[in-house]
Amino acid sequence: MQQIPVSLLTLVAGVLITLFSLWVGQHHSLLPMQASEQAPLVDGFFNVMVTIATALFVVVEGTILIFLVMFRRRKGDETDGSPIEGNLPLEVFWTAIPTIIVLGLGIYSVDVYSRMGGLESGGHSHTPVHVTHQMPGSAIAATLSDASGITPTNDPNIGIGAGAKEQGKTADLVVDVTGMQFAWIFNYPDSGVTAGELHVPVGADVQLNLASTDVIHSFWVPQFRLKQDAIPGIPTKLRFVATKVGTYPVVCTELCGGYHGSMRSQVVVHTPEEYESWLTENRIAQQQQELQQAVAVNPAELSVSEFLAPYVQKMGIGK
Repeated sequence: MQQIPVSLLTLVAGVLITLFSLWVGQHHSLLPMQASEQAPLVDGFFNVMVTIATALFVVVEGTILIFLVMFRRRKGDETDGSPIEGNLPLEVFWTAIPTIIVLGLGIYSVDVYSRMGGLESGGHSHTPVHVTHQMPGSAIAATLSDASGITPTNDPNIGIGAGAKEQGKTADLVVDVTGMQFAWIFNYPDSGVTAGELHVPVGADVQLNLASTDVIHSFWVPQFRLKQDAIPGIPTKLRFVATKVGTYPVVCTELCGGYHGSMRSQVVVHTPEEYESWLTENRIAQQQQELQQAVAVNPAELSVSEFLAPYVQKMGIGK
């Protein structure tokens, strides 16, 4: 029986490995659902890496298994193995291929980040802002009205989508996001609404102005494939367009203290009509609350201890 040439077996194996890797790269189900315009860009890059990693894994592990069988020690064979000192063409091959792969992925990743808006800014101005230093634990007790502790900056130019304004792209919705140990506060400057979760309309170009009152936090929405640090004293920006109505988790991915794992919130993507309804309800509710507080108590009529009592109670300071 005529033996099949090794070159033909190698070709067939290469084709099968390529087809299998491509299938795995498109059907791995390792990522959550896509919910933003930026998500397909990240997923495309991730799929390419999974395809390449699958091919390399099959080749390396397959070669190991084949060699374990073909070159196993036979019974009664006590001779030494063949003295092989090196193979220059083979060494060049397995050095060049990974080099080409790494360079290709590097160029592809820069292209993806640029298309997401991460390289739009013409220059990063690291102008610091004033940060109010708080005693440990006081961030928990801060009221929503003064929770940020930061002098807001209207034009942060560090982060994804930071250069959109310079290119004439105005956001449909701007939200000021403040990270603190261990919560996210969302302020809508155009309407005066402050909330503990992010609400946006589907299809709208949303700009988040991120800041931190204490340590570095990181704002991450897995379904959006977007993550941006919130840095004390340096405003950053995150810009996105949500594409699917739903509720998605907001996670802090920068270790920020003992309760870092509980620093979670959510982003609720509404239809435009539902968003306007939510915004109107919260604007009215907040105005009524402020009015009730103003009417109920006149601070000028309170003693120092009476005025400070609610804050003392919130901060957990005993008598």
